[in-house]
Amino acid sequence: MKPISNMISGTTTPPAAVDHVKEPSKVHQPEDESKDRPLTPVTDEYIPEKKEDPAGRYWLGKDEDGKPKIYFDNPERTADAPKSGSPDKKASGPQEKASEDKTVEECTCNTDKVDREIEKLKKKQKELKSQLNSETDETKIQELKKKLTQVENELRRKDNDTYRRQNAEYTYS
Repeated sequence: MKPISNMISGTTTPPAAVDHVKEPSKVHQPEDESKDRPLTPVTDEYIPEKKEDPAGRYWLGKDEDGKPKIYFDNPERTADAPKSGSPDKKASGPQEKASEDKTVEECTCNTDKVDREIEKLKKKQKELKSQLNSETDETKIQELKKKLTQVENELRRKDNDTYRRQNAEYTYS
């Protein structure tokens, strides 16, 4: 080790020669990689495949009770096999709908009853607020606040589309 004081003074001493170290081996130049690379860039290529036969066809229809049912058309069934997955004559699949006479069934939704109920609650809320503003007796004020809170909660529960849909009257013709 060299003392630090020698280094700071600005005088340098030549490094001691080392006898037991071999000369460094020669560094080999890397081979030119451009010889191995193609001149054009490599890109992906689309190779079309032949189309496979479809596995089958699914469609939505109704059974004889009118309940929704999913039908399957299996292409692998034999010609003499019964059509177990295809709809029977009572079921209405896509093919049958075109051939049937077109009967239109209308559905009417009436929300008047629900709307009247909500209007009554809004009027009651307005009346309670006016009574609350004009009242001076503390016990009556507390009682009116309770009623007003109940009416507001009921309005919050009923004055929305979900409640209207659930309590609407539907008529079919």
